[in-house]
Amino acid sequence: MATDTDKLTGLQKAAIVLASMGEQFTAEIFKQLDKEEIKRVGMAMTNLEAVEPELQEALLKEFLEDLKSEIGPVISGDMTARRALALALGEEAASGLLEELDKAKEPVPFERVKHVDSRTLAGFIKSEHPQTIAVILAHLPPSKAAEVLSEFPENLKYDVVLRISNLDVIPPGIVEEIDAVLNREILSTEGSEAKRLGGVEAVAELLNNVDKATEEQIFGRLEEDDPELADQIRQLMFVFEDLINVDDRGIRELLKEVRNEDLTLALKTASEELKQKILGNVSERAAAMILEDLEVMGPVRLSEVEQAQQKIIQVARRLEKEGKIVIGGKGGEDVLV
Repeated sequence: MATDTDKLTGLQKAAIVLASMGEQFTAEIFKQLDKEEIKRVGMAMTNLEAVEPELQEALLKEFLEDLKSEIGPVISGDMTARRALALALGEEAASGLLEELDKAKEPVPFERVKHVDSRTLAGFIKSEHPQTIAVILAHLPPSKAAEVLSEFPENLKYDVVLRISNLDVIPPGIVEEIDAVLNREILSTEGSEAKRLGGVEAVAELLNNVDKATEEQIFGRLEEDDPELADQIRQLMFVFEDLINVDDRGIRELLKEVRNEDLTLALKTASEELKQKILGNVSERAAAMILEDLEVMGPVRLSEVEQAQQKIIQVARRLEKEGKIVIGGKGGEDVLV
C-alpha cells in the first residue's frame, strides 16, 4: 500500500487507525456507530492487507501524535474487525453482519459485462457453445439478457432458451472462467462502457431535426437504394401530423407549453383532422381566435411553418421522455391497454 496518506480514502484511514488501536478500542467506537456505518468501516478493515509501519505512523500522527511511539505494525485488519464486532454487538448479531461482509467481498459474476452494449456482447458470444451462452445470459438481468438474445439468429435463440430452462448446478470454477474470458476479450480492449453509435434510431433522430428539403432529398435516394431501410426510418420518425395519435389529455398537456403564435403558424399546413383535434382541446374563445388568425394570415414561408412545427415536435418529444404524454403511431406496434 502506498505511504502517501493523501491517496487513501477516509474509510481506509479509519480502518487502519482502528485496527492499530486494538479490539477493545474498536469495539467502543463501533458502539457509537449505526449498523450501516459499522458495516462500511468493517468492510474497509476486512479488506486491509499488510500496512507499512511508515504509513501507520503517519496516520496515527494525524489522530494521536502522543501515541506514535507505542504502536506496532498492522498485519491484517480482518481478525481485529471480527473480534471487535463480536465485542460491540454480541456473537449472534456479529455473526449475521460478518456473513454480509463476507458475501459482499465475493466477486459478482459478469458484473462488468452488464454494462457492455447488448449488440456488442451478442457479437462476441454468439459463436460460443449454446451452453456457455446460456450460463452468461442466466447471470444477466432479464431485460439485458432479452436484448442480447434478440440479436441472435432464430435457431440459436431457441437453443439458448431451451438450455437456460434446463440449467441446474454449475460446476465450481466454470462461471468464474467464462467471466474471466469475457473480461479479457471485451472489457480489456473496449472498456466496460462500450457505447452503441449510429443505427436506424440515430438516423430517425437526425432527420427529425433537419429541414423538409433535406429530409425529402435523403428519403428520395433511400427509397431508390433501400426501400426497406427508408420505411424503417419513417416508422421511427415523429412528424407534426403524428400529434393526431396523442390522446386529448396529452394534447392539453402539450398546449400548456406551446406559444399561441407558434401553434397558429404550425396549423397553417396541418390536416383538417389535426386542426379539429387541436381546437377541440382549447376553450371556445381560444379556438375562435386561432381560426380567425388563420383566416387573416397572409402567405408565409413554408420554412417558417416547418420551424414552428419543429418547436412543437421538440416539446412533445420532451414531454414523452418525461412520461407526461404518450406519442403513438411511431411504428404501429405499440398498443396502449
